[in-house]
Amino acid sequence: MSEGTIKRTARRTTAPAEKKPPSQAALKLAARRKAARQAGLLFESPDDVICGVDEAGRGPLAGPVVAAAVILDPARPIRGLNDSKVLTAQARETLYERIVERSLAWCVASASVEEIDTLNILHATMLAMRRAVEGLSLVPTLAKIDGNRCPVMPVRSEAVIGGDALVPSISAASIVAKVTRDRMLIDLHQRHPYYGFDAHVGYGTPQHLEALRVHGPCEHHRRSFAPVRDAYVLHGIVLPDASTVVSDAAGLEEDDAFAPLP
Repeated sequence: MSEGTIKRTARRTTAPAEKKPPSQAALKLAARRKAARQAGLLFESPDDVICGVDEAGRGPLAGPVVAAAVILDPARPIRGLNDSKVLTAQARETLYERIVERSLAWCVASASVEEIDTLNILHATMLAMRRAVEGLSLVPTLAKIDGNRCPVMPVRSEAVIGGDALVPSISAASIVAKVTRDRMLIDLHQRHPYYGFDAHVGYGTPQHLEALRVHGPCEHHRRSFAPVRDAYVLHGIVLPDASTVVSDAAGLEEDDAFAPLP
């Protein structure tokens, strides 16, 4: 018998190795995935319509907080998307035009100074994000939110820490929100040129703090932020709701209310 015949005979007579049964951990994982799939809880699938969501203007002493939601078109990719804070103003403007032209849907929304002072900056930011998502002309199935928490919305949501640098649709939302808010503050500068809103877009720079000291706040300043309240006191103005307005930038880390100009 040839060597080839021996090998063929061995393959016919050798019993196949028994397949190990799945472990209990594997069974539990499969069960969880099945339950999540049935309940519609999986964060992402090939059929998801994903929108990225980000905000601009949590830290400034004046002006609204602005949020944007963007659904990118996979057939029309946009090169150069990144966290708006690391882009130059010119790059942001260029990318803004490409985003609004090529996206499947986009929406910008805001929460006013009055809402910031009433709700606090965190809840006002969540409100602006929800408004942006609800304003989309195309209903998403999943909203990816930059940060560590999500607003209450009618669609599934996922918080992505550092998402404005990691998720293209969040990067796009970051750019749209930033450009929109900067334009708002530049317009505000035309009415109140002595604050320098065109330079610092409302952030607590030395220039802005000095203008508050000299001129006092205007109606576009956030009374719930400590430097603004201090300026009211300096100018002898007692706010009617002084006992209920938060004395600092509620919902922010301690230094965020005085964030440097991005």
